[in-house]
Order: sequence, then C-alpha cells, then structure tokens
Amino acid sequence: MEINKNITNNTVTRDLSELAAPTGNIYESVMIIAKRANQISADIKQELSHRLEEFSSYTDTLEEISENHEQIEISQYYEKLPKPTLIATEEFREGKIFYRKAE
Repeated sequence: MEINKNITNNTVTRDLSELAAPTGNIYESVMIIAKRANQISADIKQELSHRLEEFSSYTDTLEEISENHEQIEISQYYEKLPKPTLIATEEFREGKIFYRKAE
C-alpha cells in the first residue's frame, strides 16, 4: 500500500462545510471517511503481519527476540505512519475516494 508522506501526523482543524460539500451531508462524509479508514487500517495490519511473519519462529530464545533489530525497525516505521483516519480524510478531500448512495 502506497501512503502519501505529505500527510501530517498531527490533528488539524477542518472546515465542516468543506467536508460536507461533496455529499451534501456531514454525516455521510464522516461515514465515507470512517469506512475508508477501516479499509486502510486492515491493509496496514495485513502488510505489517506479512512483513513480521518472516521473523517468527517457534524456537526463538528470549535473547534472539529482544535483539532482532530488523523487526524493531519495521515496527517503528509503521508506528510513524499517519493514522488511517488522517489518510482517509486527506483522500476524501482530494476526491480520491469513490462512493455511491444505495437507493
């Protein structure tokens, strides 16, 4: 999954009318962002699990577990990523999320 590095990790105050403009309703916009954030979160979790899977072994000793620097670097990379809600909000603002109303 490609994540935009320009997304800030900090909370930013948003104009509600700007978020509501594409759908005409702030609650619909928030639900679209929330569903996309759940998708992003699941993708990141799956990717992290896949990358850490190669380090798992059932015969590791306590010393080997605490000294695995590659695993620590991977975990730190994912901890520094912006939160899925911030990513989804930015995607929504840029018009990168496709949505439709069920009728």
